[in-house]
Amino acid sequence: MKADPQLQWRLLDLQTADTRLAQIAHRAKNLPEAAAVEARTAEIATLDSEIARARVDDEDVQRELTKAENDVALVRDRAARNRQRLDAGQGSAKDMQALTHELQSLARRQSELEEIELEIMERAEAATGRLTALTERRAPLDAALAEAEHARDAAVAGLDQERTDVATRRENIAAGVGGELLALYEKIRATTGMGAAPLTQRRCEGCNLELMSADLDRIRRAAEDEVVRCDECRRILVRTAESGL
Repeated sequence: MKADPQLQWRLLDLQTADTRLAQIAHRAKNLPEAAAVEARTAEIATLDSEIARARVDDEDVQRELTKAENDVALVRDRAARNRQRLDAGQGSAKDMQALTHELQSLARRQSELEEIELEIMERAEAATGRLTALTERRAPLDAALAEAEHARDAAVAGLDQERTDVATRRENIAAGVGGELLALYEKIRATTGMGAAPLTQRRCEGCNLELMSADLDRIRRAAEDEVVRCDECRRILVRTAESGL
């Protein structure tokens, strides 16, 4: 294939644009800003799970505390009524004796229930404290997530703008290459990721291998408009003043 040397040189500009587009695509898929958003989101999800468990624990112990308080109140109320009856002296001596024994039993029961209530109150205080501490951690994480999302969105917007600019530049370059040469370039690029590379100091910049003497002689003898290719990677070799021929 033959093509004007200037058209061949345009392939290098085209390859530069394609390389940058590939770099942009790779960065878009591996944005550290996006990874930061995912990390913050996962951290919040973990915290939310802990908060949910802490809330259930707090509600459970509050129910226990309410029951314990009711149990103590029932015993106190019964003891108060019995004491009132005893103080009033209503009933027989046997009834008064029975009331006295029951008051003693109620006093012991009240003491036992109050110990249980105290133990539950301590657990309730700890459960509420844990729930409060976990809940207070949520706001800073929300702020960190919002900041990470802003950074990600800014990075994505920047890449989108650059992608548009480079794609426009590539389109303009490709329009000036010529159909046959462009088709060959695109065919090679589709299989290797790089359609053309400069020959620099006797080295193919596509595969980074130095050409053998026979290959260099072949390229020296080729006409300026001859499209030459690297025998190793099969990419189009573009001759420049730095080729070392």
